[in-house]
Amino acid sequence: MKPEHGESGGETERPDAPSMAATSRGTEHYDGKLDSPSPERPKEDDFENLKFPQPWKFEKWLPGGYNQKRMLKFKNPKTMYYAINLFAGIAIMFYGYDQGVMSQVNLNPDYQKHMGIAPVTGNSRNVAAEGGIVAVYYGGTFIGALVAGSLADRSGRIKAVVFGSMWALLGAVLQASAYNITWMCCARVIAGVGVGAIDCVIPVWSAEVSSHQARGAFLALEFFMNIGGLALAYWIEYFAYLNPNKVMAWRTPLALQIIFIFVIGIGINFFPESPRWLMKMGREQESRSVLKATREGDIEKELEGIKRVVKFELETSTANHYVSMLFPKDRYSGQLRRRVVLAVWLQIMQELVGIGVITVYAVDLFEGAGFSTNLSKLLAGFNNLSYMFSVIFAVITLDKFGRRSTMVWGAVGMALILLIGGILDQKAQKKGPKQKQYGAGVAALVFLYTATFGATWLTTPWLYPTEIFPLNVRAKGGAWSVVGWSIGNGVVTMITPFLFQSISYGTLLLFFGLNIFCIPFVILLYPETAGRSLEQMDTFFEHGDSWNVFKASHNIRDQGIADWRWTKKMQEGDEAEMEQDMPANTAGHRPEQDEKDARQSWKKRPVYTFRRKASNAGLM
Repeated sequence: MKPEHGESGGETERPDAPSMAATSRGTEHYDGKLDSPSPERPKEDDFENLKFPQPWKFEKWLPGGYNQKRMLKFKNPKTMYYAINLFAGIAIMFYGYDQGVMSQVNLNPDYQKHMGIAPVTGNSRNVAAEGGIVAVYYGGTFIGALVAGSLADRSGRIKAVVFGSMWALLGAVLQASAYNITWMCCARVIAGVGVGAIDCVIPVWSAEVSSHQARGAFLALEFFMNIGGLALAYWIEYFAYLNPNKVMAWRTPLALQIIFIFVIGIGINFFPESPRWLMKMGREQESRSVLKATREGDIEKELEGIKRVVKFELETSTANHYVSMLFPKDRYSGQLRRRVVLAVWLQIMQELVGIGVITVYAVDLFEGAGFSTNLSKLLAGFNNLSYMFSVIFAVITLDKFGRRSTMVWGAVGMALILLIGGILDQKAQKKGPKQKQYGAGVAALVFLYTATFGATWLTTPWLYPTEIFPLNVRAKGGAWSVVGWSIGNGVVTMITPFLFQSISYGTLLLFFGLNIFCIPFVILLYPETAGRSLEQMDTFFEHGDSWNVFKASHNIRDQGIADWRWTKKMQEGDEAEMEQDMPANTAGHRPEQDEKDARQSWKKRPVYTFRRKASNAGLM
């Protein structure tokens, strides 16, 4: 699941988060009262005297890249903005297509025969092989993300995307022509390398090149197209399966990936390069030209912001390495390690809540609930469509309720759905007069589960990393996020076939437990990012000095910083209070609340106290 975003050079506003009216930051002059690690405004002479990195010696061997003469040109910068976002949406759609393409390929008898995994039912070796073919793909995405994150900093975003497209093309060709399990596994890994690279770089590139206007609307569009790609793959496979030629029924959907790859690998070369990367390489005039082509109005303020970020990045270049981010040698790198852990673990939790079971093995789930094979396929297809439209609600939930509340209540809702679904699934698997009714109940709850996930957990793990990683390590921060996604997906898709055959309906009950398991991590570890700038996030990680967000909040309060309640989102009016050196409304607990508690009757007090504590934790 996908992804997302940021923008280069924004001064204090976080450009990657949705910029709808409801989420205007209102934090442009706030620095948390204490110095954050943000770069200072560079003098012109200082910037010109910086030691810019030399072009990577192997860069000339990589095809493609930015060319100012070749770049698309539009009279209106807004048209360029739409073109960039449409192109990024197609790339994200390909990612969804590639992730969902195996859902029905696994069921094709000819495919199972070629892979040597027939019959799957009742054969533990074949069950392991089926899950393994799906899971090895995520080993490739793991590698591709790490390579592309480094390559994007060395040779530019465009060359990194072309690099990923070449691997994805080779993987798609090999998958469509596979004749045995070894061939297919190798092809899946190669394709994964390409998709991991594209998935890592495209969100960073699109955010750095396009302006931040209407980011909330585009966030919804991105994930809408992502799940649209998954649904497209499913329905192509469904109609392909009706073809009497069962060989073409599974090879055709795999081969159609090539269309997406050609569009991405060739099309990216006609778009502008990241202005921040160009500036980092000392190509200021080209960076200015890109900003003029993609921005309306005066670009000087943003250009100065980019210079400031680049100066800071070059001065702290030792921190911009994967090893330094995991094994820090100074305080700043130590803050980055914490952000890496939060980003990776959030992606893993996204898979632990169970969505991979539904998207990849939905047909098996519906068949287990008593539906015929053909009806199960139809239900799974319509479930994907429902899932796609539920994403629209994500912008509302993220903006209105904040990241923490959205994830916690989303997990609570999905846990209840899975609990009831597991109980009904147990009854639906036993023949009886009410078997169909129980099966219908399971189907309805599956639809409700995917809609709940789409409205809550789908977007947050991709949005959150862009809100906590500083601009100077954003590419590698995005790579770490994809690493977490790869680990979570790989584990879940590997074990799910075993779970369905071993514990059947218990699979839903297991994921009910995993949803409950994830809730304390969100409450205790993850600060609320909604309504806060990158500088404010730097303040939290610099002065919090604790993994426990409640304890970190108190540490920040004790240091005299106004914005200290990091369990709650920033509200309108909080900024004005902080500028007057007053505690923000988000500070939550006040002595008068204890007095109000004491006045409550003994019958009302527990409910009131629960509501207040939940509110202070950012959950209400």
